[in-house]
Amino acid sequence: MIPPTKPSYAGYRFPPEVISHAIWLYFRFPLSLRMVEEMLAARGIIVSHETVRQWGLKFGQTFANRIRRRLPRPGDKWHLDEVVITIAGKKHGLWRAVDQDGLVLDVLVQSRRDKQAAKRLLRKLLRRQGWPPRVLVTDKLASYPAAKRELMPGVEHRRHKGLNNRAENSHQPTRRRERQMKRFKSPGQAQRFLAAHDQINNLFHLRRDHLTATEYRATRATALAVWDEITGAAAAA
Repeated sequence: MIPPTKPSYAGYRFPPEVISHAIWLYFRFPLSLRMVEEMLAARGIIVSHETVRQWGLKFGQTFANRIRRRLPRPGDKWHLDEVVITIAGKKHGLWRAVDQDGLVLDVLVQSRRDKQAAKRLLRKLLRRQGWPPRVLVTDKLASYPAAKRELMPGVEHRRHKGLNNRAENSHQPTRRRERQMKRFKSPGQAQRFLAAHDQINNLFHLRRDHLTATEYRATRATALAVWDEITGAAAAA
């Protein structure tokens, strides 16, 4: 197996640790680009919010892909859910899949909420994960069973709104970001941002309520070390 190449910072006047820290702030917390600019300025790093935006476009998905390869294999119970978001005055469906531990498997922004949209999400999940789930959990939307019958006929399907709280809760960080960003500007922008945002947050999905303070700090330190390694900041330190 060929190891993934390190991200290249050639041509950038700021060192990797500054760029990776700015991207971490932007994708990890509900901050606007101008807030990230101000937080960096407080540390003596003068950079514009537009530069931070360009860093996110350049490196965000690259870091997310590297995180996906580093994380353990997801669980075999998939929770699917969709919510309506408004983009440029039009309603779109934001489809998201998480496993039983709350890790986001994938996200897909689509203009429709029908059988074809559900099939598109399931195909993407099967292609990305490489195997079907043991159990599929959804709400009562009729598009799910219609799509599952064609693509996952042997998978157990549980349809109940109360069983799908895990997937519904996974939308909350997106809702916070949507408000901070004053809504997404286009479906493509929403897809790009959320594809990177969800995977970066998977790395820091520490489930604090299940850990002691000592365990939580150790797990957080490990996640931050992995982040530095993935972004190349550790080598530059």
